[in-house]
Formats: sequence, structure tokens, C-alpha cells
Amino acid sequence: MKTCFVPFLPVQVKGSLTCNKWDCNCTFKYQRSCCCATSELYKTEEDTFLRIHHLYADIMTLNFRVNAFTESFKVAFKASMDPNLAVAIPGSTERCFGPFNTDVPIPYSSVSLNDGNGYNPSLGIFTASCPGVYMFSFTAYSAVDSTGRLYHKVQLMKNGQLAVSVLENNREDNEDSATQVVTLEMQRGDQVYLQLISGRKLCTSLNYNIFTGYIVYPYVQE
Repeated sequence: MKTCFVPFLPVQVKGSLTCNKWDCNCTFKYQRSCCCATSELYKTEEDTFLRIHHLYADIMTLNFRVNAFTESFKVAFKASMDPNLAVAIPGSTERCFGPFNTDVPIPYSSVSLNDGNGYNPSLGIFTASCPGVYMFSFTAYSAVDSTGRLYHKVQLMKNGQLAVSVLENNREDNEDSATQVVTLEMQRGDQVYLQLISGRKLCTSLNYNIFTGYIVYPYVQE
């Protein structure tokens, strides 16, 4: 006497099991015996298990690639100037950053966002962590007293080369601001920073001077 257990089906068949030729070859003439069906169901179960196992491995691989890909999107920063950088200008009531006798990188040291840690607040430099297209913007603000002169030029530099700039040179306004937005193609390790041109100055409420950037989309390398 043998016991025949059919996978996936909650039944057990007890009795003498004989697998004659017709058990497997005469499906349309006779009822198939338990022993034949069991063997095929076991094979189906094994095939299904292997497929699920391979599918799980593929899903884990895809999950790893998706996480690695989306991590590159987490690149964004926002920083502003520290008002304490302003110093008194001799002979006036102004407190300014500058003027200097050379072009000076502007330290935007008050950081409110730095996803990806690509921005260095000590140097005021952003370094691209992956190749792609990035967008940067900055606002240059300055205010002087009634007898003063607005006189500044701030320019965005990529790897030491001029990308865009804003400037002011007049005695008609006592305060003014300008914003510039630019999209740049960046390679891994490329750097962007802002600098104040020699002889120019930014005065009063330096915290209105803001530098921001984020990745628009990365380049995917297969």
C-alpha cells in the first residue's frame, strides 16, 4: 500500500498505486492515476520555485540599481553670506564686504541645505559628485548710505572660467539686487563658485546674498 500526496491539493489517496502505460499516455480515454499527476505536479512546483528564486534575485539587483541611480538626484544646496563678514569702511557709515585689490571668492557660509554634501561652506565652492546638467542661481544685494555709490560685480566661475555675472555701478539708487540663473553641463569633479571683482563691494544686509544649486538630471553611464 502506498500513500499518494498531490502538491497544492489538500488530498491524500491511499491504496495500491500502479503506474501502467495508460496512466500517463491515455489522458483522454481514462482518468489519470495519482502517481502520474504527482510527478508532474512536483516538477511544476520545482520549476515555479526556481522562477520565483530568479525573479527575487532580479528584483534585488534592480532595487540596488534604482537606489544607486536615485542617490545621484540628491544634490542640492542653498547658502547665504554671513552678515558678520561686513566691516566698517573708513570715512563712511557703511559696513561692507570689500573692496579688495584682487578678485575674491565669496564665502557663502550660512548653509540651510546641502544634500549630497557637494557644497563646501568654508571655501564657498560646489563640487559636482556626478556628471550631468546642473542649475545654479545667485542673488547679489548691496545697500549704501545717501552719499554712497552702488559698486559691485559678482560673477559665477566654473573651473576658474567666467560663466555669468551681475553688476551695479550708479549713484541713483541706494540699494539694489540682481539675480542670475544658469544651467551648466558638469563633469564629476567640476567646481563652481562666486567671486567679487577687485575694487568692488557688497554692503549692508549681506544675508540677502544667496547662492543655490541643484542637479537637473545626471548622465547615466551603462
